[in-house]
Amino acid sequence: MRPTAEQIIQIAKLAHEKGETPNLQQHDLSSFGFYRADLHGSDFAKANLTSANLGKAKLNGANFFQAKLNGADLAEADLSQTNLRQANLFQANFRQANLQGADLRDANLDEANFVDADLSGADLRGARYTSYTKWSITFDPVQAGAVRR
Repeated sequence: MRPTAEQIIQIAKLAHEKGETPNLQQHDLSSFGFYRADLHGSDFAKANLTSANLGKAKLNGANFFQAKLNGADLAEADLSQTNLRQANLFQANFRQANLQGADLRDANLDEANFVDADLSGADLRGARYTSYTKWSITFDPVQAGAVRR
């Protein structure tokens, strides 16, 4: 049986209280609502978060290695120091998100929205984007290491 979003948030809270890393690897969390949730430091490696609502969530230090975040809403989320390496971020919304120091190497950024996102210190080497990917006017993805397809 698939857990609910509330159960996942509770699991993460209990793990944090014990000083442990919430392990959500390979879970199917597609379309879950985690709006404003505190999931910092959680391990979402290879998890499916397609169309999940993570707006304004506290996700700093989380691991999204090879996770699927297609169409996910991460607007205004704290993703500082987050591992998004090799993640699929197709059509994900990062508008006004904090991505300071995030690792986006080799991620799929096609059609993602990074308008007004803070990408200072983020590593985008090898990340792929298209002309449909949206950036803040002052951000140069090529200088940050991203590759346009």
